[in-house]
Amino acid sequence: MAIAGSRNDVRSGILSTMPELPEVETVCRLMRRVLIGKRIAEAVVMPDPIVLSGAPVEAYVECLLGKTVTGVGRKGKFWWLELEEKPWLFGHLGMSGWIREVGAESLRLHSHGKAPLDDAEGAPKFLKLLLTAEDGRRIAFTDGRRLGRLWLSEGPETDARVKRLGFDVMNSLPDPKILGTILAKRKVAIKGVLLDQSVFAGVGNWIADEVLYHAGIAPQRLACDLSGEEVGALHRAIEQVIRIAVEVDADSARFPEGWLFTHRWGGHKGSSEIDGQAIRRETVAGRTTAWIPSRQS
Repeated sequence: MAIAGSRNDVRSGILSTMPELPEVETVCRLMRRVLIGKRIAEAVVMPDPIVLSGAPVEAYVECLLGKTVTGVGRKGKFWWLELEEKPWLFGHLGMSGWIREVGAESLRLHSHGKAPLDDAEGAPKFLKLLLTAEDGRRIAFTDGRRLGRLWLSEGPETDARVKRLGFDVMNSLPDPKILGTILAKRKVAIKGVLLDQSVFAGVGNWIADEVLYHAGIAPQRLACDLSGEEVGALHRAIEQVIRIAVEVDADSARFPEGWLFTHRWGGHKGSSEIDGQAIRRETVAGRTTAWIPSRQS
């Protein structure tokens, strides 16, 4: 099934969704624009034993302060700042974490609502990390629910969390033949395999539903039962959904009108149908799932 092109004429600058690969790639691109090649002139790290993993505040400040950012990396939903010296800073946005440039227009997660992102004094609410580059531009990591994580590590090749990830679905999606071999070994629901970060790094709930909708595959189908043609459709859908979502900076207001995303939730329960066809909502692989029985089999 073909996927319509993105609506580049619409931009709200307001809402995005729970952080999945497109959202994380969007904040990585922001950090690349603001930080790469610049020295960190100031590093504010808020004490938080839940968000900060394995090191005291002082270790984070020592790692960052005065160092030049040489790169920003990402695999799946994990991101990291490459610095002129190691260790490097690694992070995960969790369900409610966000990264933005202070003082600039920013997308916001749906969970942020419409409340101001800064307090009356202009400081970012729920601040966990604030980096000021030598030219005065500032990057803030905030998280009201404290589900995100920050940690220090020597690099992605040796970091235990990154090493557990499978292929990144944006940068290293295997070809359909190899993908079919991977899926043939898994006698579980395809929705569950898509959500398994040790296989499909970067796919979350909304992407899994969107991809299966465009591929025409029911979410409860066993991965091992997919035909070669269905694996090819799944491969194409992953490529296109990720590409379009990244192209529009994960701004859901710019997603194509024909996407399931624009119908699955919204309002109290979301739309009851799409293009005259009923939307079913049920739990698959432990997650709330939206799918269209008349189009997915």
